[in-house]
Amino acid sequence: MKLKQIEHIEAYRFILTFENGEIIQADLKGLIGSFIAEDALQTARIDPDWGCLEFNQGAADIEPKTLYRFVCEACQQEAA
Repeated sequence: MKLKQIEHIEAYRFILTFENGEIIQADLKGLIGSFIAEDALQTARIDPDWGCLEFNQGAADIEPKTLYRFVCEACQQEAA
């Protein structure tokens, strides 16, 4: 499932829109905090071919299924 839109809110928090129409606000620090410095978060973009979230002009990326699974699990933990 590809990522269609992103909005950086603050720190590691993003609003992510997936191709199934789901819109999820999530803190991605647990997924990318070890790889992406906070000052590089503004480089976030969507790869137009793969639909993955990229940082630093593609030097680091997150496969859409991995991203979706992470944010869904994080939402479930917050709800519990």
